Amino acid sequence: MNIRSKIYNITDLQEKIHYWRSLNKKIVFTNGCFDILHRGHVEYLNKSKELGDILIVGLNSDDSVKSIKGPNRPINDQESRSIVLASLFFVDAVIYFKEDTPLNLIGSINPDILVKGKDYKEEDIIGYDIVKSNGGKIITIDLVEGYSTSNIIGKL
Repeated sequence: MNIRSKIYNITDLQEKIHYWRSLNKKIVFTNGCFDILHRGHVEYLNKSKELGDILIVGLNSDDSVKSIKGPNRPINDQESRSIVLASLFFVDAVIYFKEDTPLNLIGSINPDILVKGKDYKEEDIIGYDIVKSNGGKIITIDLVEGYSTSNIIGKL
């Protein structure tokens, strides 16, 4: 499989979601910067996939990461980050978003399950209201302690 085929624009992703839904697949969505992919990310994404059939990862664009994390980020550009994510066998789709939050993307995807780390309160998760109002679930997952991109950068 060409891993680039797992990186979508919104139009193509919506078509693919329509197909997956016709097969009664449960769509799971999560998002992040995933700047330097590490064990914590991999375990989090794998656990997310276990919650449903299809895992879609919303990836902050380079401009979005800069806006959130500061001018020295991201370390890896969006194309590199998306290719690394798409190479993971349990990731079914990767899509960029340019805003600081994936709110519009969540509204377009309308996932069955929205996943974030346990460092978020359920009701504070962006898209909570959209997913809940459409009958979906919000699930928080334990993070692997000691693993973060910021910690890795701090060791350099």
